[in-house]
Amino acid sequence: MINSDMFRINDVWVAVSLLTRLPAPEPDWQNDAPAARSAWAYPLAGLVVAIIAGCVSHLLLWAGLSAGIVAGLALAMMVMITGAMHEDGLADCADGVWGGWDKDRRLRIMKDSSIGTYGVMALGLVVGLRWMALAYLFGAGWVFGPLIAAAMTSRSAMTWVMHLLPHARDDGLAVQTGRPNQKVALAATGLSVVVCFALIGLGTFSVALVAILAAGLVAGTARRKIEGQTGDVLGATQQVTDVLVLCVLTLLI
Repeated sequence: MINSDMFRINDVWVAVSLLTRLPAPEPDWQNDAPAARSAWAYPLAGLVVAIIAGCVSHLLLWAGLSAGIVAGLALAMMVMITGAMHEDGLADCADGVWGGWDKDRRLRIMKDSSIGTYGVMALGLVVGLRWMALAYLFGAGWVFGPLIAAAMTSRSAMTWVMHLLPHARDDGLAVQTGRPNQKVALAATGLSVVVCFALIGLGTFSVALVAILAAGLVAGTARRKIEGQTGDVLGATQQVTDVLVLCVLTLLI
Protein backbone atom coordinates (compact mmCIF):
# COMPACT_ATOMS: atom_id res chain seq x y z
CA MET A 1 0.00 0.00 0.00
CA ILE A 2 1.28 3.49 -0.88
CA ASN A 3 1.66 5.62 2.25
CA SER A 4 2.11 9.31 2.75
CA ASP A 5 5.67 8.83 3.99
CA MET A 6 6.65 8.10 0.39
CA PHE A 7 5.67 11.56 -0.79
CA ARG A 8 8.36 13.91 0.49
CA ILE A 9 9.12 17.38 -0.83
CA ASN A 10 12.80 16.44 -0.95
CA ASP A 11 11.92 13.84 -3.60
CA VAL A 12 10.59 16.60 -5.85
CA TRP A 13 13.87 18.52 -5.59
CA VAL A 14 15.81 15.33 -6.31
CA ALA A 15 13.68 14.67 -9.41
CA VAL A 16 14.02 18.24 -10.68
CA SER A 17 17.78 18.23 -10.04
CA LEU A 18 18.23 14.93 -11.88
CA LEU A 19 15.99 15.54 -14.88
CA THR A 20 16.33 19.28 -15.55
CA ARG A 21 18.79 22.15 -15.46
CA LEU A 22 16.35 24.31 -13.51
CA PRO A 23 17.48 25.90 -10.24
CA ALA A 24 15.97 24.08 -7.28
CA PRO A 25 16.56 23.88 -3.53
CA GLU A 26 19.51 21.63 -2.80
CA PRO A 27 18.06 18.16 -2.12
CA ASP A 28 19.17 15.95 0.75
CA TRP A 29 21.23 13.22 -0.94
CA GLN A 30 22.22 11.55 2.33
CA ASN A 31 18.99 9.73 3.16
CA ASP A 32 18.11 6.21 2.08
CA ALA A 33 18.35 5.82 -1.73
CA PRO A 34 16.82 9.28 -2.38
CA ALA A 35 17.25 9.13 -6.16
CA ALA A 36 15.42 5.81 -6.58
CA ARG A 37 12.72 6.70 -4.07
CA SER A 38 12.16 10.07 -5.74
CA ALA A 39 11.14 8.40 -9.03
CA TRP A 40 7.47 8.88 -8.12
CA ALA A 41 8.14 12.61 -8.65
CA TYR A 42 9.68 12.24 -12.12
CA PRO A 43 6.33 13.12 -13.74
CA LEU A 44 6.31 16.33 -11.69
CA ALA A 45 9.66 17.31 -13.21
CA GLY A 46 8.05 16.70 -16.60
CA LEU A 47 5.06 18.78 -15.56
CA VAL A 48 7.30 21.74 -14.74
CA VAL A 49 9.09 21.47 -18.11
CA ALA A 50 5.77 21.24 -19.97
CA ILE A 51 4.18 24.18 -18.15
CA ILE A 52 7.13 26.45 -18.93
CA ALA A 53 7.11 25.43 -22.60
CA GLY A 54 3.31 25.70 -22.69
CA CYS A 55 3.22 29.21 -21.27
CA VAL A 56 5.82 30.48 -23.72
CA SER A 57 4.10 28.69 -26.62
CA HIS A 58 0.73 30.17 -25.70
CA LEU A 59 2.18 33.68 -25.65
CA LEU A 60 3.93 33.20 -29.00
CA LEU A 61 0.77 31.87 -30.62
CA TRP A 62 -1.17 34.80 -29.21
CA ALA A 63 1.48 37.13 -30.68
CA GLY A 64 0.78 35.72 -34.12
CA LEU A 65 3.62 33.29 -34.80
CA SER A 66 2.69 30.21 -36.83
CA ALA A 67 2.01 26.92 -35.07
CA GLY A 68 4.97 25.26 -36.82
CA ILE A 69 7.46 27.86 -35.63
CA VAL A 70 6.08 27.83 -32.11
CA ALA A 71 6.25 24.03 -32.00
CA GLY A 72 9.93 24.17 -32.96
CA LEU A 73 10.63 26.80 -30.32
CA ALA A 74 8.76 24.73 -27.71
CA LEU A 75 10.97 21.74 -28.52
CA ALA A 76 14.09 23.89 -28.30
CA MET A 77 12.99 25.24 -24.94
CA MET A 78 12.35 21.75 -23.52
CA VAL A 79 15.73 20.59 -24.78
CA MET A 80 17.44 23.51 -23.04
CA ILE A 81 15.54 22.96 -19.79
CA THR A 82 16.48 19.27 -19.66
CA GLY A 83 19.99 19.69 -21.02
CA ALA A 84 19.05 17.34 -23.89
CA MET A 85 19.73 14.42 -21.55
CA HIS A 86 16.88 12.31 -22.92
CA GLU A 87 17.76 13.07 -26.54
CA ASP A 88 21.37 12.15 -25.80
CA GLY A 89 20.20 8.87 -24.30
CA LEU A 90 18.11 8.07 -27.35
CA ALA A 91 21.04 8.68 -29.72
CA ASP A 92 23.51 6.68 -27.63
CA CYS A 93 21.04 3.85 -27.21
CA ALA A 94 20.34 3.68 -30.95
CA ASP A 95 24.06 3.66 -31.79
CA GLY A 96 24.88 0.98 -29.23
CA VAL A 97 21.93 -1.35 -29.64
CA TRP A 98 22.10 -1.43 -33.45
CA GLY A 99 25.81 -0.77 -33.97
CA GLY A 100 27.33 -3.50 -31.79
CA TRP A 101 27.45 -7.27 -32.18
CA ASP A 102 27.50 -8.27 -28.52
CA LYS A 103 26.61 -6.82 -25.12
CA ASP A 104 30.08 -5.52 -24.24
CA ARG A 105 30.55 -3.83 -27.61
CA ARG A 106 27.08 -2.26 -27.44
CA LEU A 107 27.73 -0.88 -23.96
CA ARG A 108 31.08 0.57 -25.06
CA ILE A 109 29.43 2.30 -28.01
CA MET A 110 26.69 3.70 -25.76
CA LYS A 111 29.32 5.15 -23.44
CA ASP A 112 31.17 6.84 -26.30
CA SER A 113 30.37 10.56 -26.52
CA SER A 114 30.45 10.60 -30.32
CA ILE A 115 27.28 10.02 -32.33
CA GLY A 116 26.88 7.62 -35.24
CA THR A 117 24.47 7.06 -38.09
CA TYR A 118 21.89 5.21 -36.00
CA GLY A 119 21.89 7.96 -33.40
CA VAL A 120 21.49 10.70 -35.99
CA MET A 121 18.63 8.85 -37.66
CA ALA A 122 16.87 8.16 -34.36
CA LEU A 123 17.16 11.80 -33.27
CA GLY A 124 16.05 13.12 -36.63
CA LEU A 125 13.00 10.89 -36.80
CA VAL A 126 11.87 11.43 -33.21
CA VAL A 127 12.46 15.20 -33.15
CA GLY A 128 10.84 15.57 -36.56
CA LEU A 129 7.76 13.60 -35.53
CA ARG A 130 7.46 15.50 -32.24
CA TRP A 131 7.72 18.80 -34.13
CA MET A 132 5.06 17.79 -36.66
CA ALA A 133 2.71 16.48 -33.99
CA LEU A 134 3.06 19.60 -31.84
CA ALA A 135 2.56 21.86 -34.86
CA TYR A 136 -0.67 20.03 -35.68
CA LEU A 137 -1.88 20.16 -32.07
CA PHE A 138 -0.91 23.82 -31.60
CA GLY A 139 -2.62 24.68 -34.87
CA ALA A 140 -5.80 23.15 -33.47
CA GLY A 141 -5.49 25.34 -30.37
CA TRP A 142 -4.39 22.52 -28.05
CA VAL A 143 -1.22 23.51 -26.19
CA PHE A 144 -1.02 22.60 -22.53
CA GLY A 145 -2.84 19.27 -22.64
CA PRO A 146 -0.53 17.52 -25.14
CA LEU A 147 2.67 18.96 -23.67
CA ILE A 148 1.78 17.94 -20.12
CA ALA A 149 0.38 14.52 -21.04
CA ALA A 150 3.46 13.59 -23.06
CA ALA A 151 5.94 14.97 -20.53
CA MET A 152 4.39 13.28 -17.50
CA THR A 153 3.51 9.96 -19.12
CA SER A 154 6.94 9.53 -20.68
CA ARG A 155 8.67 10.08 -17.36
CA SER A 156 6.39 7.70 -15.50
CA ALA A 157 7.24 5.10 -18.17
CA MET A 158 10.90 5.53 -17.21
CA THR A 159 10.17 4.43 -13.66
CA TRP A 160 8.78 1.07 -14.84
CA VAL A 161 11.83 0.36 -16.99
CA MET A 162 14.00 1.26 -13.99
CA HIS A 163 11.99 -1.06 -11.77
CA LEU A 164 11.66 -4.05 -14.10
CA LEU A 165 15.12 -4.26 -15.69
CA PRO A 166 18.43 -4.90 -13.88
CA HIS A 167 21.40 -2.64 -14.46
CA ALA A 168 23.29 -3.56 -17.60
CA ARG A 169 26.61 -2.27 -16.24
CA ASP A 170 28.18 -1.79 -12.82
CA ASP A 171 28.65 1.98 -13.09
CA GLY A 172 26.92 5.02 -14.56
CA LEU A 173 24.03 7.30 -13.68
CA ALA A 174 21.44 4.51 -13.62
CA VAL A 175 23.45 2.60 -11.01
CA GLN A 176 23.92 5.73 -8.91
CA THR A 177 20.20 6.44 -9.11
CA GLY A 178 19.16 2.92 -8.10
CA ARG A 179 16.00 1.00 -8.87
CA PRO A 180 12.61 2.16 -7.54
CA ASN A 181 10.28 -0.42 -6.08
CA GLN A 182 6.84 -1.23 -7.45
CA LYS A 183 5.06 1.19 -5.11
CA VAL A 184 7.15 4.08 -6.40
CA ALA A 185 6.46 3.13 -10.02
CA LEU A 186 2.73 2.82 -9.30
CA ALA A 187 2.73 6.22 -7.60
CA ALA A 188 4.37 7.82 -10.63
CA THR A 189 1.81 6.20 -12.92
CA GLY A 190 -1.10 7.21 -10.72
CA LEU A 191 0.09 10.81 -10.63
CA SER A 192 0.35 10.93 -14.41
CA VAL A 193 -3.05 9.31 -14.95
CA VAL A 194 -4.83 11.73 -12.60
CA VAL A 195 -3.36 14.83 -14.25
CA CYS A 196 -3.87 13.47 -17.76
CA PHE A 197 -7.49 12.59 -17.06
CA ALA A 198 -8.12 16.12 -15.80
CA LEU A 199 -6.66 17.53 -19.02
CA ILE A 200 -7.68 15.12 -21.79
CA GLY A 201 -10.47 13.04 -20.25
CA LEU A 202 -11.08 9.62 -21.79
CA GLY A 203 -8.14 10.14 -24.10
CA THR A 204 -6.05 9.13 -21.09
CA PHE A 205 -6.81 5.47 -21.85
CA SER A 206 -5.26 5.79 -25.32
CA VAL A 207 -2.26 7.60 -23.86
CA ALA A 208 -1.78 4.90 -21.20
CA LEU A 209 -1.97 2.13 -23.79
CA VAL A 210 0.59 3.70 -26.11
CA ALA A 211 2.88 4.39 -23.13
CA ILE A 212 2.78 0.73 -22.14
CA LEU A 213 3.57 -0.31 -25.70
CA ALA A 214 6.42 2.21 -26.03
CA ALA A 215 8.02 1.32 -22.71
CA GLY A 216 7.60 -2.37 -23.45
CA LEU A 217 9.25 -1.98 -26.85
CA VAL A 218 12.29 -0.17 -25.46
CA ALA A 219 12.57 -2.42 -22.41
CA GLY A 220 12.24 -5.58 -24.47
CA THR A 221 14.91 -4.42 -26.91
CA ALA A 222 17.25 -3.44 -24.07
CA ARG A 223 16.79 -6.79 -22.35
CA ARG A 224 17.64 -8.69 -25.54
CA LYS A 225 20.54 -6.51 -26.62
CA ILE A 226 22.30 -5.50 -23.37
CA GLU A 227 20.50 -7.60 -20.72
CA GLY A 228 19.28 -4.62 -18.73
CA GLN A 229 18.91 -0.86 -18.52
CA THR A 230 21.22 2.13 -18.43
CA GLY A 231 20.66 5.86 -18.28
CA ASP A 232 20.66 5.88 -22.07
CA VAL A 233 17.89 3.28 -22.16
CA LEU A 234 15.83 5.44 -19.83
CA GLY A 235 16.38 8.45 -22.09
CA ALA A 236 15.26 6.40 -25.07
CA THR A 237 12.18 5.30 -23.13
CA GLN A 238 11.24 8.91 -22.45
CA GLN A 239 11.72 9.99 -26.05
CA VAL A 240 9.91 7.08 -27.69
CA THR A 241 7.00 7.34 -25.26
CA ASP A 242 6.81 11.11 -25.68
CA VAL A 243 6.62 11.02 -29.48
CA LEU A 244 4.07 8.18 -29.58
CA VAL A 245 1.85 9.92 -27.03
CA LEU A 246 1.90 13.12 -29.11
CA CYS A 247 1.10 11.15 -32.26
CA VAL A 248 -1.88 9.39 -30.69
CA LEU A 249 -3.15 12.73 -29.34
CA THR A 250 -3.36 14.06 -32.89
CA LEU A 251 -6.02 11.40 -33.48
CA LEU A 252 -8.20 12.77 -30.67
CA ILE A 253 -8.85 16.18 -32.21
